Amino acid sequence: MKELIMQLKDKTVIITGGGSGFGASMAELFAKNGAKVIVADLNLDGARRISEKIGGYAVEVDVSNAKSVEQMKIDVFKKYERVDIVVNNAGTTHLPAPMETIEEDEFDRVFNVNCKSVYLTAKHFVPHFKENKSGVILNIASTAGVSPRPNLNWYNSSKGWMILASKTMAVELAPFGIRVNVINPVAGETPLLKSFLGEDTPEMRAKFLSTIPLGRFSMPEDIASAALFLCSDSASMITGANLEVDGGRTI
Repeated sequence: MKELIMQLKDKTVIITGGGSGFGASMAELFAKNGAKVIVADLNLDGARRISEKIGGYAVEVDVSNAKSVEQMKIDVFKKYERVDIVVNNAGTTHLPAPMETIEEDEFDRVFNVNCKSVYLTAKHFVPHFKENKSGVILNIASTAGVSPRPNLNWYNSSKGWMILASKTMAVELAPFGIRVNVINPVAGETPLLKSFLGEDTPEMRAKFLSTIPLGRFSMPEDIASAALFLCSDSASMITGANLEVDGGRTI
């Protein structure tokens, strides 16, 4: 039997939104590859379920709240001396609707969770990365930020922001040995799928699948495999990249 290559051996990783969906799959794969995984999620029960399964560490966090992210940092550094990788995976959307009908509180929620969270984790962990002269930030955006669809305007825009912010971060942080990359998944089998479709029916699924050349939704394992590569030393020359994991959706 071929020996497993431990691509993240002795690395400490924070994965936001790690209690379900893409985040949970990343947490499991990263742990199998030797990482010490902090499963950070607003749903502490979900985070604990995944962390117990993989031997990780569960932390409750609201990524849109400055005090909560600061407390996450405090909790993490009580247990670990060093953090090597931060995966900004937590995200949300509004239901499909004409842009002018989205209420202000919905707009604020989408931008706070999808965008402000990236700012807050950078604020609290980039200084640590700079001290260590190394670090990896991986932001999970969306094909919606590359090839937007009608009626998801503010969600599309938030993911477009993540992509441009990541490229800017990559340029600024490269001299400090810090890499920043983006994964753009197509809609996948996660708790957010129903929100993207508006209603989860066979007809709506078929309509959306017709836009994906490979003919299927992304699975959490697809995103986890791409994330493992970008966070590993195998990608040491890759920064500022946007990797579409979308079955050809954005071609």
